[in-house]
Amino acid sequence: MAPTEGAEYWPLTMAASRLELNLVRLLCRCETMAADKRDPEEWRLQKYVGALEDMLQALRAQPSRPATEVLHEYARKVDFLRGLLQAEKLASSSEKALANQFLAPGRVPTTARERVPATRTVHLQTRARYAGEMRQELLGTDSAGELEPEVRKRCGVAGPRPTDEKQSAAELDLILQRQQDLQEKLAEEMLGLARSLKTNTLAAQSVIKKDNQTLSHSLKMADQNLEKLKTESERLEQHAQKSVNWLLWAMLIVVCFIFISMILFIRIVPKLK
Repeated sequence: MAPTEGAEYWPLTMAASRLELNLVRLLCRCETMAADKRDPEEWRLQKYVGALEDMLQALRAQPSRPATEVLHEYARKVDFLRGLLQAEKLASSSEKALANQFLAPGRVPTTARERVPATRTVHLQTRARYAGEMRQELLGTDSAGELEPEVRKRCGVAGPRPTDEKQSAAELDLILQRQQDLQEKLAEEMLGLARSLKTNTLAAQSVIKKDNQTLSHSLKMADQNLEKLKTESERLEQHAQKSVNWLLWAMLIVVCFIFISMILFIRIVPKLK
């Protein structure tokens, strides 16, 4: 893996650890296996990808780990391979094609011999293969490439005519265009719903904020009224105590006056014989 001058890839320097060298070698092996047509029961690539994930995790934990951009590129390629394996396990070719669209291949070649990143090549190959499978399903062909009776009848014994092939290709392009338009329409509707939900959420948040402010003001006013009520209650209690004291003194004075008056009356008025 000696670096060539001007190559657009991250070459392995002399300071690269043995773990990084093994990771790059295994990554190249996995990219080669992913590019080849594999048996559905092939299990080695999945095991290799799992080993890549473990090696990448160990490489990140090393003190002398590579630069962040290099680690990010390694992780991008490993995630692409794992997503590729997950897409192959889906049932229909349309689901595989949709999952393949969301895969992100590597942006930098792994070795100096690569002019284009191998993961990008694998991405294009799988996209073309899934598109071919979708075309076979839409045209009514099975896995062996045999035509259905209706297509056989239209094509004849001598094989499909060029006119029929062009017509079928045009019909397929029209169907694919309609599906793409439908997907774009659904995406726009989902985007509109998301915007409406965001607007309603912001409006509800504004209303809740105003209600909280009103509630806080009401609580503050209630606290102020409670303090005023306590003050007025204390003043009323003081007034009540003062009025009770004056009444008590007045009653004592009246009783004393009556008592003295009775004594004087008894002294002054002679006794009846």
